[in-house]
Amino acid sequence: MELPAHVDELTPVWREIRAALRQAVGDSTYELWLACLEVEEWDGSVLCIKAPPTTRSWVVKRFGRVVESCASRVTGTSVKVTFDLGPDGDREGHHSQRTAATRREVTLNPRFSFEQFVIGEGNRLAHGAALAVAELPGQAYNPLFLQAPPGLGKTHLVHAIGNYILAFGDGARVQFTTAEAFTNHFISSLGSHSLEHFKHDYRDADVLLIDDVQFLASKAKTSEEFFHTFNALYETGRQLVLTCDRLPHHLHDVEERLRERFESGLVAEICPPDLQTRLAILRKRAALDQVPLADPRVLDLIAERITDNVRALEGALIRIVAHHSLTGRPIDLALAQFVLEGSYPRAIDQASSVSISDVKDAVALYFDLSVADMVSSSRAARLAWPRHLAIYLARDLTGASLQDLGRSFGGRNHTTILNACKRVSERLKTDVEAARDVDNLSKAMCSSRRDRQH
Repeated sequence: MELPAHVDELTPVWREIRAALRQAVGDSTYELWLACLEVEEWDGSVLCIKAPPTTRSWVVKRFGRVVESCASRVTGTSVKVTFDLGPDGDREGHHSQRTAATRREVTLNPRFSFEQFVIGEGNRLAHGAALAVAELPGQAYNPLFLQAPPGLGKTHLVHAIGNYILAFGDGARVQFTTAEAFTNHFISSLGSHSLEHFKHDYRDADVLLIDDVQFLASKAKTSEEFFHTFNALYETGRQLVLTCDRLPHHLHDVEERLRERFESGLVAEICPPDLQTRLAILRKRAALDQVPLADPRVLDLIAERITDNVRALEGALIRIVAHHSLTGRPIDLALAQFVLEGSYPRAIDQASSVSISDVKDAVALYFDLSVADMVSSSRAARLAWPRHLAIYLARDLTGASLQDLGRSFGGRNHTTILNACKRVSERLKTDVEAARDVDNLSKAMCSSRRDRQH
């Protein structure tokens, strides 16, 4: 296909290029960064594209090559893509160098957007405050201090703020860094006698986003500089957003005057997600990555097993998908059970754990057997699997020793107990019904335990 020379005639082909771009980068990334691109000029081999000033640098650096690739694939010819920099600049190819300040701006991760953030009870305040700051920087909550343990989404929100302002902030200058990078930059500036450049980079920002401010602890000179940077921005009405793994008053090794500054705005805590939020996060990630789930209950299993860390939730799903890719096995309960047992074993609630007797009663009832028959010396097939499964669950849920388990299951020795557990583990790798048995029994015993507590 040959591109027409006149821009007005380019519309059908440009539509195909846009469709190829959407497929290459995904819907959310396309809508955030590429949907606004327009054709400025076409001379038969060079395609000049117009991008908004607030996002142009990131589009050039991150997506220039993929735009060029899609254009070449659709047209069937080698196309060079340039970006129009407006009346005050020349055209810029995707390989061009940019200033240090611009490079820092584009360290924001475009995948971290408000659209991709899943809202639950534990993060509703933090999300609402972050969105308000993004829409009205310097006017809503200043500073905004987001606190959470690692893996709960505070970094996602701070990137989302930056991405939103870059896209809709009418040219506002966003500066993102981590406290560790700020420290390193400050030290290198002292060594190279370029402290004025350092101050310019941070104090001329309209919005300053600082991740992990707990790393300022015990760094006196850096804390001093950060204090003055904070004041310079705050006193001129510019926005500061800080993230930390603890509340300001717990930052004992940070100067008191800095802790006071951190507490002067809104402190928004992010709590671990509840079950429904964890499921929603997994469903959104699975849809975004187009994960071929053979059984949607895989997501339920992950959400029930991993309770306090969003990053671990997504990491578990990634591990399961990796095993699927390497082995060709379907993403079902058997595969999920196998992967999770290795990386995320079931936690034992020591304060209210089930007893060996509870496990034996539950398994016997599940298989319509008597406990006496199940723990007997008979090797009949109808008894062997329930017995092995009961031993496996008892070891997993009670934390009992091998000797205690052996005594409770008809006086068997520890080798027999280990063999039973090994047989169940091996069967769980391939047997969907076996994985379902384990899941059903675990849920039943947890439910029964909760009922007793109430």
